[in-house]
Amino acid sequence: MTLQPNLQAKEMELSLVGLQNSGKTSLVNVVATGEYSEDMIPTVGFNMRKVTKENVAIRLWDLGGQPRFRCMWERYCRAVSMIVYVVDAADTENLSVSRSELHDLLSNASLIGIPLLVLGNKIDIHGALSKEALTEEMGLSSVTSREVCCLMISCKNPTTIDQLTDWLVNHSKSKN
Repeated sequence: MTLQPNLQAKEMELSLVGLQNSGKTSLVNVVATGEYSEDMIPTVGFNMRKVTKENVAIRLWDLGGQPRFRCMWERYCRAVSMIVYVVDAADTENLSVSRSELHDLLSNASLIGIPLLVLGNKIDIHGALSKEALTEEMGLSSVTSREVCCLMISCKNPTTIDQLTDWLVNHSKSKN
């Protein structure tokens, strides 16, 4: 008789936040379907999508990034496995706003200790920041109340999306 591997699914709940047009909805769709689409409509409020990758059930909360929706971010980040903050790495004009919104969000006492994954998106665009530059511009070294990781992706590049999903799956397994 052979032992069967433990196939019990792990679960992970992620809130995707970031300024409008950073690529949150595109990211959710690419992770869920494997396909990129140019035709994305801005998220009004929030959307939720469930995907399963390598026996890990991932619930993705895609939160609107327009100023009127940012007050909702904290509510949807309270009980998640990880906060995923998506930054348009090619939009250097809005980096200071993005940094400010991130640090405002992280200052909420209800979110202390929740891991943070910052995704520098749109690295396929000329002039996009490097990981080191984004880390500095976003002030990530000053975030000490939680685990912090920064990854660089392009929703148009399946390799970077595969690397991201592998990272998420491995991270979920290391936490369970």
